Amino acid sequence: MVLTKTAEDISSMRIRGAGRIARTAAAALQEHGASLDSETLAAFTHEMEEAADLLCGTRPTAVSLPNAVRYVMQGVQKAATLEEAQHALHDRATAFIHDSLAAVEKIAEIAARQIPNDAVIMTHCNSEAAIACIIRAHEQGKVREVYATEVRPRNQGYITIQMLSDAGIPVNFIVDSAARMFMPKVDLVITGTDAVTANGAVVNKIGTAQIALCAHEARKPFIVAAETYKFAPRTILGERIPIEWRPPEEVIGSEKQLPPTVTVKNPAFDVTPPAYVDLIVTEIGAFAPSYAPVVIRDHLGWDIIEFQKDYAFTHHYGE
Repeated sequence: MVLTKTAEDISSMRIRGAGRIARTAAAALQEHGASLDSETLAAFTHEMEEAADLLCGTRPTAVSLPNAVRYVMQGVQKAATLEEAQHALHDRATAFIHDSLAAVEKIAEIAARQIPNDAVIMTHCNSEAAIACIIRAHEQGKVREVYATEVRPRNQGYITIQMLSDAGIPVNFIVDSAARMFMPKVDLVITGTDAVTANGAVVNKIGTAQIALCAHEARKPFIVAAETYKFAPRTILGERIPIEWRPPEEVIGSEKQLPPTVTVKNPAFDVTPPAYVDLIVTEIGAFAPSYAPVVIRDHLGWDIIEFQKDYAFTHHYGE
């Protein structure tokens, strides 16, 4: 079944990146809905809600996933007939995928204006949006070179350096712990994010907060590229983004035996305080972290009462 395989691929990180995960989930819901032979609206809605919960349970930190699922499922939940629900599911999934890709292009366009000529840039992890920003600036003749981190333990940095190299950009590949050593050589840092909270904090791949701290110390701008669907509405209610913990085998391999008193700690994400973030670039503009609640309130348009009724967030964050 496509739905089950998609959930497994997201959980196992065969599908990576918050934007890609969100689009894949939307497509999986669309395909799953088309495969159902439900005879009533109630049955169709129930089966789709089960599918939505399955997808939302795969990665607890990236809010792009429940946000995408919520957007697609709204059409089903508000439908008056089975046929209306089926059409709404298809149309909203298609619209989300289109808008997600368009958002990356717009972010790249806006962020490129923030990059000076002859820039040396550092990036961390493998962010579709951040890489698009760097490539767009390179196309404008602004980028001299990039420092890209290895990104232990899943080594997403290898994907990043391949993408940047394919675009013709000179890249320096460094281990994560060398970020502070090379920070004085760069002009700015650009990363993506898996979630932005209501106070402007950024939840991204583990190691991001340390790099942001180094940038702050060196007085280098730290810029975050984030589609608006990566903002976390329920953080307005005071809820925290759950940090995903990955298996120890990712760090030590499956063959190595550790001493009996040793425990492997493998958090996949960390939280960068808003004080260390200079600019968040979205498809609707670039702004300071303090503007995050305005995006949630005005652009996403989800009031607190609606959040509390929302099944995807209740199930996903209420466990």
